[in-house]
Amino acid sequence: MGFRDRLISTSILRAIFRSDSAPTDDEARPGLLARIIAFFAFFNLALARYRARLFKKLRNEIWHIEEEEYTESFRSPSKRKRTDLVAIGDLGYSGSTFFTTPNSKFLIKSLPRAFEQKFFRDRLLEPYVEHMEYNQDSLLVRITDLLWSPSTTMGALIGTAPSHHIVMENILYGKSACAKHHQDQWETYDLKPNDYFYPERDVAGGRLAPESVKERLIDDFPDKIRVTIDEKEELVAQLSRDSKILQNSNAVDYSLFLVRYPADLEDVQTPPGRGPSWRNGVVSSDGKWIYRAIILDFFWAKDALQAQTLTGLVKLFNALKWGKDHGPMSITTTSDEYRQRFLGMVDDMVEVPDSAGTPSGDVRSPTPNSMDV
Repeated sequence: MGFRDRLISTSILRAIFRSDSAPTDDEARPGLLARIIAFFAFFNLALARYRARLFKKLRNEIWHIEEEEYTESFRSPSKRKRTDLVAIGDLGYSGSTFFTTPNSKFLIKSLPRAFEQKFFRDRLLEPYVEHMEYNQDSLLVRITDLLWSPSTTMGALIGTAPSHHIVMENILYGKSACAKHHQDQWETYDLKPNDYFYPERDVAGGRLAPESVKERLIDDFPDKIRVTIDEKEELVAQLSRDSKILQNSNAVDYSLFLVRYPADLEDVQTPPGRGPSWRNGVVSSDGKWIYRAIILDFFWAKDALQAQTLTGLVKLFNALKWGKDHGPMSITTTSDEYRQRFLGMVDDMVEVPDSAGTPSGDVRSPTPNSMDV
């Protein structure tokens, strides 16, 4: 782990391990001297738990995650080793930082953009908590903590360290305990409707962007999810309920994170806490795969300044007549239109065998409108 990663890890762990009796909620603002000292931090920011009691209620009462189990997930399994988070993914200054806990049960992701932070804190958090209370089988990713810097810091201003991190379940939990050749059999797909306008892919035939950029735009699932009619209806109905609160909050560009691994792998551990079948694993109707699925990345608001700016960019592309007229991007469309396409994508990729055991493409789940509440 590099110097920067270790300092960010240390600041996250300090916030997690702070005594429950300490004033960690957003009401506890640091004093003037503490704010001055914090301002000159570049990497090791003084983080606190945002609305700590609220997230603890979610963990313990709604998801049934034991608090001791949760806290111990952040410690090294060996007393002889220093406790550090495990850095994963691209940790460059421009994007999010990603860590897992030492036991891989939880994933920590930074929210480097101010509009994402504000949207989740001020607009989505309350509906999210209420939805989780009344929909304990929700497939929205479980966010177990929000860590933030209550003070302005140089590190956050110039981008050397993120001021906000979310701690969430790791839907890939169980993979790291498998043998290496079995880990390679796990597949992940970050799925969004692929018929939106993506400038990197659709302008000038994609010649303006390298393949490495276009490959990260959107995943394609080259198969079908094969389950029973009851399992399909359960999935679509739950995703319809989940996406409804995102629509009401004007969220767009979220994705279905799909995991599958061979069904013959033995003793694969499931994510901690009480979980519905689609979170812990559904066996395919042909017995070959186990699927897991959740909704990720619901931090982009349609009315954010960035979305409005990109809407104007799409109009410019059309005015310049660079190829065919382009429809909306996934981040500039309306929240209700995005929801319809998202649910349609899911409905199309899930295949149900007919009574004779052959796949049927005619079995359709209820339309999203019919399930609105």
